[in-house]
Amino acid sequence: MSADIDPFHAIAVSRLAHDLKTQGRSIIHMEFGQPSTGAPRNAIQVAHQILDQDALGYWESAPLKARICKHYQETYNVGVSPDLLSLTSGASAALVAALASSFNAGDTIAMARPGYVSYRNTVKALGMTALELDCGPEERFVLTAERIRALETSPAGLIIASPANPTGTIMTATELEDVAEACRERNIRIISDEIYHGLSYTSRTHSMLEFEPNALVINSFSKYFSMAGWRLGWLLAPPEQATKAAAYTGILFLTAPSLAQHAALAAMDATEELSANVETYKANRRLLLDALPALGLTDIAPPDGAFYIYANVEAFTNDSMSLCHTILSETGVVLAPGIDFDPVNGHKYIRISFAVSTRETEDALNRLTSWFQSKR
Repeated sequence: MSADIDPFHAIAVSRLAHDLKTQGRSIIHMEFGQPSTGAPRNAIQVAHQILDQDALGYWESAPLKARICKHYQETYNVGVSPDLLSLTSGASAALVAALASSFNAGDTIAMARPGYVSYRNTVKALGMTALELDCGPEERFVLTAERIRALETSPAGLIIASPANPTGTIMTATELEDVAEACRERNIRIISDEIYHGLSYTSRTHSMLEFEPNALVINSFSKYFSMAGWRLGWLLAPPEQATKAAAYTGILFLTAPSLAQHAALAAMDATEELSANVETYKANRRLLLDALPALGLTDIAPPDGAFYIYANVEAFTNDSMSLCHTILSETGVVLAPGIDFDPVNGHKYIRISFAVSTRETEDALNRLTSWFQSKR
């Protein structure tokens, strides 16, 4: 029997927004975690060249895998070899391959709540049990080692993310090290989602591989590299798991998109352009943090990284989905309801993506300011 999984409610809001746009409405999309910028210029140039000279069959780029390994050495001082790495059709495919190759149907996989909507739903779709652990403001919305040690029964696995979606919280090196130690004590395999690495505003990001070499790590070119639509990610598995993980990746997804692999190799050296994108996100973050409290949105998760504001709206509503529909209808600003990320408490939260231009952020704030002030 197939599993019942929850829909991605932000997609429904976004669909309505696109309908309104076709009717001539001015829409500002802040519902999804996708950069409004395109791929780096040199990546696009390479893609044009490849289209003229390559038939683009099934392929896995050895140069790209080597470049990713170099990135881990340079960024985290962690040595990994290309044979531990599988290129995937985005981080979503990497998550499926990591879970399917590491766990069995019926296994329990723990994760923080709030958390990315696809964690619990992918776990459920694969016949496993999602154990969502409530993590509130007092824990900075992150899963602590103490919480893991307090569990009566050890789950088979743990999905962890830093920076996190929807909150943007970055776990410190000490917090990650403590979680790694707690998982070793209880024989819990870690999947670390590091898709938002490169997007940090308060402190540096650490890879779980610095503290647990047997962790499975997933990442993507969608966020920092601004290549969401190119659908390219990767999975790093420990030596005893890598062959099996690669087999699952190949059987389930064949290979990652060939054109995206060529472009991504060029994107990895577009440092100046990508750093400029981060500066834009940093400016947008500051605009929102300065403006939202005056609107009555004072309870905000710490957006250390990624490009989200996760804000409590219970002063205005107990139904974040309806609130997002109303704000869209009356202002043209598209936001994500918290119920995507927390089916228990998400009805009183919204997520605002600031992966847009600064001009759009300013325009959205002007619209939202008028709207919230009229409701107070």
